[in-house]
Amino acid sequence: MTLKVESLIAFGVALIGVYYLIDKNYIFSKNPISIIIQACAVGLMIWARLTFGVRSFNATANATTGKLVTNGPYHFLRHPIYASLIYFFIASIISFPFVETIAAVGLIVTGLFVRMILEEKSLLVAYDDYAEYSKKTKRIIPFVF
Repeated sequence: MTLKVESLIAFGVALIGVYYLIDKNYIFSKNPISIIIQACAVGLMIWARLTFGVRSFNATANATTGKLVTNGPYHFLRHPIYASLIYFFIASIISFPFVETIAAVGLIVTGLFVRMILEEKSLLVAYDDYAEYSKKTKRIIPFVF
């Protein structure tokens, strides 16, 4: 199986989780902690999008043309866009602590994590300096993971 096909499958897995949360209305709540986490996640997403630009709107997780982006949120995280999505949906568990919510968020996180791994394979080939960058920059949680 090619990286693109695997990436599309992982994307589909994540979408199943998102669809479930939307269907059950388990994404947004009035819980202030969830609201703060989700607002920060949206802020991180916007910051990452503005820093990276429009070149990354692909259905598959693969390297794009241009220079390796290591400024802005990419200075702290290798995957701030994926991280923001993970933070956003994990906040749903705080508001809706049900087994089904945890399972749906698990699908989302699994799908996004697989895409991160696949994207990194592509980035290692596309950018000579990616290996060094990945040694000093964490994937999802700055300075931790």
